[in-house]
Amino acid sequence: MIRIAIANQKGGVGKTTSAINLATAFAAAGWRTLLIDLDPQGNASTGVGVMTADREYSTYDLLMGEGTVEECTVGTNVPGLSLIPATVDLSGAEIELVSVEDRVHRLRDALVRANDTFDVCFIDCPPSLGLLTLNALSAADTLMVPLQSEFFALEGLSQLLQTVERVQQRFNPDLGIIGIALTMCDKRNRLTEQVSDDVRSCLGKLVFDTTIPRNVRLSEAPSHGLPALIYDQHCTGSRAYLALARELIARLPENRKAA
Repeated sequence: MIRIAIANQKGGVGKTTSAINLATAFAAAGWRTLLIDLDPQGNASTGVGVMTADREYSTYDLLMGEGTVEECTVGTNVPGLSLIPATVDLSGAEIELVSVEDRVHRLRDALVRANDTFDVCFIDCPPSLGLLTLNALSAADTLMVPLQSEFFALEGLSQLLQTVERVQQRFNPDLGIIGIALTMCDKRNRLTEQVSDDVRSCLGKLVFDTTIPRNVRLSEAPSHGLPALIYDQHCTGSRAYLALARELIARLPENRKAA
């Protein structure tokens, strides 16, 4: 199972939207896909049609050892896509994990049993660099970073890259960065082009060619409990995420692709 964490400590950059729609695209392509909602807000869970009342077990139970991957996994509105949902209990996990032995590797250890069940796992991280995100980075094979096309986002990117280096040194030496995706792009705005040029000049091919536009349909879809790819597969946002998914698949190691 390939584990991809989607993280950025800055909120509102499109992490959850990216996680939902990329997971949907992989599932549609025939990958056995697992989406892990590691954000206490639980937006990824709602976005794939899993309401609060249907979340008997959650990522909190998984991290605290009170449930297995199999027990915590539920179906979604997307064929081929399974979910480990989040509940408000997860907001207290950061405090409770402080006193737990090997607290940074709780998610990694829990996912070991799911290696043969799924082809790929997307982990939607909270907008912080606390213990929840550290668990995700320690469990992941690689990291994808959604980056909003504005200058404030660039400041946070350097902090995230420093965190990745520390995780590589202390917890997960195999962690890599598979790419940076520019989100919320408005081609009518010169700022978008300037930020894109700056990021590409600094990070080169690490930045995906595909950019995700500002799109009303992307914002509307979660209120219907559907990914945009199902809500309106022809909108510009959906087409962009399909293109991004193709790029992401092309960057995965050849010997780890699903059949």
